[in-house]
Amino acid sequence: MPVLLLAGATLLPAPALAAAGPDFQYVGQDDRVHGLAAPRGCVEAEGGGARAVTNGTGSSATLFEGPRCSGRVLRVLRPGEIGQVRPYFASVRFSVTG
Repeated sequence: MPVLLLAGATLLPAPALAAAGPDFQYVGQDDRVHGLAAPRGCVEAEGGGARAVTNGTGSSATLFEGPRCSGRVLRVLRPGEIGQVRPYFASVRFSVTG
């Protein structure tokens, strides 16, 4: 029976078996990546969302200047959209989808 040897090879998990990441990600003012899994309604942006934002949810994400989804709307990200936000957002509301 033939034997296959792979010298110095590293086995990596198959992409389909890799753990799923957060549905909504952003880089905070604290320079850390923050993520939310299955977010709903209004959510505070821990670390104050700044710079890159990824909306991997099936809902629109409305980014607000103030806490508790108050104040000026800074941007609306469609499902699957990636964008930039300056200077920062304090909270985000996810639309309710049927």
